[in-house]
Amino acid sequence: MFDKRLRQKLALQKEKGLYRNPPVVDDGDGRTVTVDGRTLVNFASNDYLGLGRCETLRKKAADAFSRYGTSSSSSRLVSGNASVIREAEKAYADYFGYEDAIFFPSGYQANLAILSTLFGPEETLLFDKHVHASTVKGMQLGTAPFKGFRHNSMGHLEKRLKSASGHPVVVTESLFSMDGDTPPLAELAELKKSHGFLTVVDEAHAYGALGIGGRGIAREVADVALGTFGKAMGLFGAFVLVPSLYREYLFNFASPLIYTTALPEAHAVTALAVLSEVERGDGRRERLSSLSRKLTRLLTDRGFTVCGEAHILAVQIGSEERAHDLVTKLFDQGYFAFTARFPTVPMGQAIIRLSLTANHTEKDLEDFSDALFRLSR
Repeated sequence: MFDKRLRQKLALQKEKGLYRNPPVVDDGDGRTVTVDGRTLVNFASNDYLGLGRCETLRKKAADAFSRYGTSSSSSRLVSGNASVIREAEKAYADYFGYEDAIFFPSGYQANLAILSTLFGPEETLLFDKHVHASTVKGMQLGTAPFKGFRHNSMGHLEKRLKSASGHPVVVTESLFSMDGDTPPLAELAELKKSHGFLTVVDEAHAYGALGIGGRGIAREVADVALGTFGKAMGLFGAFVLVPSLYREYLFNFASPLIYTTALPEAHAVTALAVLSEVERGDGRRERLSSLSRKLTRLLTDRGFTVCGEAHILAVQIGSEERAHDLVTKLFDQGYFAFTARFPTVPMGQAIIRLSLTANHTEKDLEDFSDALFRLSR
């Protein structure tokens, strides 16, 4: 009966056009990937600055792992609280303008820790309905009541604030991972002044790529911020930026931190090298911004509805089946793109999500937009 239930659910996924069976990637250089011997231009990577294949970082990472080994072999609360990790955490806190920081093995794990641990029945979490799945899961695992507000609607948020029973905590993102848009941060700051709420902001897709020195765009409103190494920073893992009190509390009560093996010391050494690359990455950020504007213009000129204010663009398709069919055809034409379908986005609102890297060329964008236009007719 158990196997039968699994097969039935998988069959239903296929019928709905929601079945997932990603291709196996053999190789890649940031701009391209190789699948089954074919080289495809990659529009599905979050390596926004191209640091994931940066030769300088690759050498520094190799040297770090050669020196420190491949594993911490312990949780942070046993013998894994290495001095070099604390050094790196403090460097990240200083750079991004917070009191302290904690490194996590993944952004998903970090969001679970923040939302399930820091807040309880005395608070009410008010979250943008387009926040990441890990944020939702963190709230579900916690004890604080939570209510959603319409995506980027400060008017609806204000209504929620006025009716909140506990101390309000607003949860949002600075650059939404699927929509590619940003909240009206100035309006959010005004609401924060009026209502005195705490704010948790996921800056995973902004850190490294947006803001002065890649410091993101939400520092003025964020009491707690999450960043990931696995996107613009070209590494792996995540970091949470917090007041010192919150860090102390998480170390004592956050199950996702306490009961997991710490990242290796070599990771922290590499993270410090990443921070140097991010600090001097203005040229990469400017190129990324220029490419994003160009692709938006190319696609809108061809009649597509495109959402996105930075390096993540969402081409509106609608039907799950049509979106899947288009990315399959794009694959055949030499382009690796990603379709976001239900439950990642609402049913009937499927998109082709395009993410850009500073390593893309203008010709990549021109050829891709031509191909998408031709295939969609």
